[in-house]
Amino acid sequence: MGDLAPVPLDLSHDVLKSLLGAWALAACSAAETAAVEEHLGGCGGCADEARRLREAVGLLHQPESLDLAPSLRTRVLEGCLSRRPPRIPVPDWAAPYDAETARLDALLQDFGDAEWHAPVRLRWFEADTATSRRTTVAGVIAHLLSVDGLIATALGLADPLAEVAGAADPGTLGPAGRTEAFWRASHFPPTRSVRGPWREQSHGLVRTVSFTGGHAGGLEVPYGDFALPLHDAMLDRAFECWVHAEDIAEAVDYPYQPPAPRHLNRMIDLAARLLPAVLAERRRAGLSEPGRRTPHLVPAGAPGRSLRLEIEGAAGGEWLIPLDSPAAVGSADLAVAHVALDGVEFCRLAAGHVSPEDAAVGQGGDRQAIRDVLYAAASLSRM
Repeated sequence: MGDLAPVPLDLSHDVLKSLLGAWALAACSAAETAAVEEHLGGCGGCADEARRLREAVGLLHQPESLDLAPSLRTRVLEGCLSRRPPRIPVPDWAAPYDAETARLDALLQDFGDAEWHAPVRLRWFEADTATSRRTTVAGVIAHLLSVDGLIATALGLADPLAEVAGAADPGTLGPAGRTEAFWRASHFPPTRSVRGPWREQSHGLVRTVSFTGGHAGGLEVPYGDFALPLHDAMLDRAFECWVHAEDIAEAVDYPYQPPAPRHLNRMIDLAARLLPAVLAERRRAGLSEPGRRTPHLVPAGAPGRSLRLEIEGAAGGEWLIPLDSPAAVGSADLAVAHVALDGVEFCRLAAGHVSPEDAAVGQGGDRQAIRDVLYAAASLSRM
């Protein structure tokens, strides 16, 4: 024989009403359930209450997974950055740095000790040779803190290396020297404690340039053996922040997206504007040759042989790169070569993460000019 149906209990209205919550959660005994359901057939007030409770319980049991998508934090942050106007506007040329430091800080938010000590390999090109240096996630943040300190000191803010022995020596004036000095001064490998000073410094840089109303953009920032105007230095630091954030994300197996297209376009533009000077420096170092059909130098402001650099994708555009002198003007009429690259691929080439031979390049024209420009782009990279 089948199981007998439970006999409803003889319970008062108040007791039955008190059982409605347990009934909605399916936590009543069989006899209590039978008593409640019999009561609901004749009591409109309790029936309405039972219906509301069942609907509320339904909201507590979502059928879909509640795990957040790994890219959700980045999407929310990008949405906030693009829609919420700050009380004191950030200068347009500092916006990429503001966005990239915020994105990296969000990535670091939930890192535990294992992630902070995860090995990271910094990669760049030096003398046309792929070079690398092993560090940790915390070591990368210490590197960003040290190099961003170049802008901090130019703005009159505290230098994070002020207390580091030997940091003022001539050999430590550039990015690599400052980083090595910071690492040497650490008695132990850098830990999560480096995040606070880096975060405070990046906020301080954005606040300071914002309070100036953007008028300090032309201030020179010395990098040791060269200098950049502040607006370009902030772009340079935004680029480095993104590149090293990708290094960190790769080390901890976490997805990380490229910068917003409008910011990526500015980073590409900075690299394109630096290429003529880098080509000239490479000629002086014997790493490339001047054009055989034109003089080594072109008068300042005159059109000269050029390479047409076409960057594809949402951040793309076209740049005419003078080949024979940094003072020359790019000329479409005198273009001797054409190179086409995806925007992210070009940036990874300029970061030293892709070799000139391995870059996915569409090209045509003067082979030597193409080789010189691709190697010049790779030599923009540094530790």
